[in-house]
Amino acid sequence: MAGVQEAREGDKQGWRRPQLRERRVLVFPLPFQGHINPMLQLADVLHARGLAVTVLHTRFNALDPALHPEFAFVSVPDGVPAEVAATGTIIDIIVAMNVAMEASPAVGEALASVLADEGQPRAACLFIDANLLAVQKAAAALGLPTLVLRTGSAACLGCFFAYPMLYQKGYLPPQESQLYMPVNELPPLRVRDLFTSSKNSHEKVRRVLARITETVKYCSGLVINTCETLETTELQRIRDELDLPVVLAAGPLHKLSSKSTGSSLLDQDYSCIEWLDTQLSRSVLYVSFGSLASMDSHEFMEVAWGLANSGHPFLWVVRPGLVQDLDGLDFPDGFEIAIEGRGNVIRWAPQQEVLAHNAVGGFLTHSGWNSTLESISEGVPMICRPQSADQMMNARYVEDTWGVGFELEGKLERGKIESAIRKLMNGKEGADMRDRAKELKKKVADCLESCGSSQIAVDKLVSYILSL
Repeated sequence: MAGVQEAREGDKQGWRRPQLRERRVLVFPLPFQGHINPMLQLADVLHARGLAVTVLHTRFNALDPALHPEFAFVSVPDGVPAEVAATGTIIDIIVAMNVAMEASPAVGEALASVLADEGQPRAACLFIDANLLAVQKAAAALGLPTLVLRTGSAACLGCFFAYPMLYQKGYLPPQESQLYMPVNELPPLRVRDLFTSSKNSHEKVRRVLARITETVKYCSGLVINTCETLETTELQRIRDELDLPVVLAAGPLHKLSSKSTGSSLLDQDYSCIEWLDTQLSRSVLYVSFGSLASMDSHEFMEVAWGLANSGHPFLWVVRPGLVQDLDGLDFPDGFEIAIEGRGNVIRWAPQQEVLAHNAVGGFLTHSGWNSTLESISEGVPMICRPQSADQMMNARYVEDTWGVGFELEGKLERGKIESAIRKLMNGKEGADMRDRAKELKKKVADCLESCGSSQIAVDKLVSYILSL
């Protein structure tokens, strides 16, 4: 443990202790932005503790090795048909990827080649995303231990484990009359907050979640991108459920990693930081719906006018693909004049730097877990507009458990959006949420201190890896 502690203290002070890297970890992220970033952040944390890292990645959403010269990179054929990659849902792509990988020896051959590389330190284990059951099977055939990184919340994973019970007790599939019914076994969730997909059948979702559960239950250890102070009860429930050597809350990973941005699939516009420098403290609403969420053109227009009519400065991320039925960016007539001097629209933002900026006083978000964690870590309260997957339960925790935001429900209408912005940025309720957000930020920061729970979790993880 002495070497681990020395490396940890050195990294905390901004330098990395030169050392011979005698062991190596392999990492294999699911190729979507919200999964890539935490995995590469974990890789960076482990590299800082003296472990060599090899990143295996698919050709779909291929990573750029030039962004991480400290890692070795290996491209693995994923077998995703071009049509599915272009038009399929995320679940379609995950299913197609696993089917192709299980039918082909390519993954096993790639892993065998990496393990046989005598120019690299001996591999101790492979970190995988829980969606990659096919990769776990290939690793098991080679005798390589797999550990799972869950990039979502502990509450979300607990929900996956509970799915058979949720169907048995009639919570699922959800009925319109039951949407606001509490799920007594998983407080504070209601039926409407459970993991769901509007674009896939409940049976397909059920099969995918069953495979995730299988991947986790048969791994050699579990790391969750959360921290003890945020999800104490949820983490204990998972530890009680699983018979694993380690179940560790080692997050927020973007705060533990020196390369917090991971590997962005879109070019980040840093000019927005200079613009934020010109704004008053806590005056700006940051608006971003993540890397995958989308809306139709009518909803886009309502958001535009809601922002314009609110009277507040805002920074709005309008990435390619955000609006489903528009080929280009087409703002309503008069919008640009209405926001002149106080509105800034960009294609993609360095989100962690934006949320950490003193000018940002609120976040209108799709409630993905990464965005939620990043906002909490900077003490920024949220207006939540969840759409699918785990976003509804994240929003529920933001509002009901932590009290650092509220959900914007129903149809997107400009008047409703305008009122929500004023409530968060000007109202007494918003001020109370901001105070609670500051308190929660401090609690999370305590987990990141040298004797905090997240740093201790990383110490335990490194010791466990070295024992394999």
